Amino acid sequence: MVHDKTIGGRLFDGAVYVILFLVALVTILPFLHIIAGSLTTVDELAQKRFVLFPTKISWDAYAYIFSTNTIFRSMLVSIGVTGFGTLFSMILTSLMAYGLSRRDLVGRKQLMFMIVFTMLFSGGMIPTFIVVKSLGMIDSYAALIVPTAINAFNLIILRSFFQNLPDGLEESAKIDGCNDWGILFRIVIPLSMPAIATISLFYAVTYWNTYLPAILYIDSAEKWPIQVLLRQIVILASGLTADSSGFSDDFVTPPDQTIKMAVIVVATVPVLLVYPFLQKYFDKGALLGSVKG
Repeated sequence: MVHDKTIGGRLFDGAVYVILFLVALVTILPFLHIIAGSLTTVDELAQKRFVLFPTKISWDAYAYIFSTNTIFRSMLVSIGVTGFGTLFSMILTSLMAYGLSRRDLVGRKQLMFMIVFTMLFSGGMIPTFIVVKSLGMIDSYAALIVPTAINAFNLIILRSFFQNLPDGLEESAKIDGCNDWGILFRIVIPLSMPAIATISLFYAVTYWNTYLPAILYIDSAEKWPIQVLLRQIVILASGLTADSSGFSDDFVTPPDQTIKMAVIVVATVPVLLVYPFLQKYFDKGALLGSVKG
């Protein structure tokens, strides 16, 4: 028999809902402020320091950002680097994670020690730059992908997910004549889609936000990803020295703060559009992959 909740229980539930609502409100307010601030007018931005609902919509900040054709080229560069880089990283990470998940792999513990060691200690910026330069990847898109192709944390999560799969599936596949490649692509990968989607999202966000590697390794302006170009736009709008080629000479620069807010929106929206399609896999993949070490 199911009993109704007591008055104390209902009050507790109500308090929990109120707290969660306030937390959600505090979380979403900065996003609303950024979007509204990027759409506000010069006068309103000067009068109000915090805007949630602009009285008059102004697209000057976005017109300024998109007044150069290079931003569309940079968008294509970022989309290409994100797409190819995510696919490349997932192939390498899946192959390595599957190998390390096999308990009969010789030297498995030693390999895992070396992988975990890289999470605690890294070579640093200068040695990495020397390696990239010695491999001839300076001023190439490969410099944005290859040095970060495999992330140790993502590898460990995916390896743990593979280990959680029942051993009987592999044994049954071997009886049916499947080799290791068949087991990986016909059984392990299809059953691991939550983890695959989660790790893919991690990699995609990393590649989309590529900034420091582009600053270090890319010399040609036409190969800049969107993050680097947006930085140049912010610097130019601030009145500092930057490459202003491609911008209209007669264009009136909107307020610096409005430009910054519009830049945040342009850099964030593509990832926000992708996230809802992978959200159903996100929690499941991250949690199941961390059950067993």
